[in-house]
Amino acid sequence: MQFAKQYLSEAKTILEQIDVEQIEKMTELLVNLRNQKGRLFLTGVGGGAGHASHAVNDFRKIAGIESYSPADNVSELTARTNDEGWETTYAAWLQVSNLNAKDMLFVFSVGGGDAERNISANIVNALKLAKETGCKIIGVVGRDGGYTAKVADACVIIPTVNAAYVTPHTESFQALVWHLLVSDPRLQQMTNKWESQK
Repeated sequence: MQFAKQYLSEAKTILEQIDVEQIEKMTELLVNLRNQKGRLFLTGVGGGAGHASHAVNDFRKIAGIESYSPADNVSELTARTNDEGWETTYAAWLQVSNLNAKDMLFVFSVGGGDAERNISANIVNALKLAKETGCKIIGVVGRDGGYTAKVADACVIIPTVNAAYVTPHTESFQALVWHLLVSDPRLQQMTNKWESQK
């Protein structure tokens, strides 16, 4: 079988297995967040950081939710990494942002973080801070969901259908899920440009 055909076949299998109930919970939590004028903080590392940056735009522009990503401020991120260490970069940024119970943390991660094995420690510490402050937590993660799935109020775990491609499949479907969220009529406030063209 050609690789492209195999990869897309696996994607189809994943699509059929995604937990729609978790997406529904996420949608409801995001509607409540906007109604309460809470803020959405999006985090990730690597591809997840890129997703967080893109999703900030979509949640702000399309859904009208005040949104931010700690990875977007390169100067602060690198200063904190240099001076204090990578593990606390996101939690320290969120503390200065006065993260509180009205807010929400949204995680994009392949493994979801692992406190015991010190994997994605900066995400784990951000999640711990979120739990301490009482803010809601949502995520789109892969594998078994890791620490994110353990503590989240709603979490979509992208099913593993081929262990050799957990990362690309997870990151592909992270984009699908957040685009689904901002397109939901309950969240979408602004029409996208190309849909409004005659």
